[in-house]
Amino acid sequence: MKKHIICLGDSNTHGYCADPNDCADSALARFNENERWTKLLQAKLGEDYLVVEEGLSGRTTVFTDPVWEGLDALHYLYPCLKSHEPVALLVIMLGTNDTKERLGTNAFAIALGMKRLVRKAKTVDCWGPNGTPNILVIAPPPIGKGVETSDVADEMGKGAVERSEALAALYQKVAEEEGVHFLDAAALGCTFNQVDFMHLTKASHARFAEALAELVPSLVETKA
Repeated sequence: MKKHIICLGDSNTHGYCADPNDCADSALARFNENERWTKLLQAKLGEDYLVVEEGLSGRTTVFTDPVWEGLDALHYLYPCLKSHEPVALLVIMLGTNDTKERLGTNAFAIALGMKRLVRKAKTVDCWGPNGTPNILVIAPPPIGKGVETSDVADEMGKGAVERSEALAALYQKVAEEEGVHFLDAAALGCTFNQVDFMHLTKASHARFAEALAELVPSLVETKA
């Protein structure tokens, strides 16, 4: 059986494209199979792996959105992992949507949400014969300051930029405390577009996939 890599995330995992000049299928507002990082990662890893796209626009770690239902990852985590078992690696990249003003969180609370997700994932019986959880927490790049004058300024509200800027350090601490892997997407040079300042560019999708393609096999082999 192929090694199942579950990519649990938000619109940056789904492949939302906010800049119509940056994606081939601009009318669809989504990077296609030759552009988004999950599909590029699949191509680079090859036939021994199955990269599962579990991206949902608006998804949070654990916080219930008062406007849209079903967006917190916590309540979806169990059926997601069980649906795709055995899981060789769970990749979680969330937190950008948690910074929305209407959710009433701060960076510390968002990090607690990530910790809650990690701890929940560890309890799910989905990890194959040896039962050892294998989790990679990824901190998304911080939201750009330009979001405050963009078309999504009201959607994100005040303070989103500052909350997002604090996540990488807090997520790294969570990963260390929980004994899971950590990666900072911003440290890879991944950046957001200049339209809404919170979605990856096509170039960043490619860079991200390349970095993960180098990292993932070593994480899976370590588990085995």
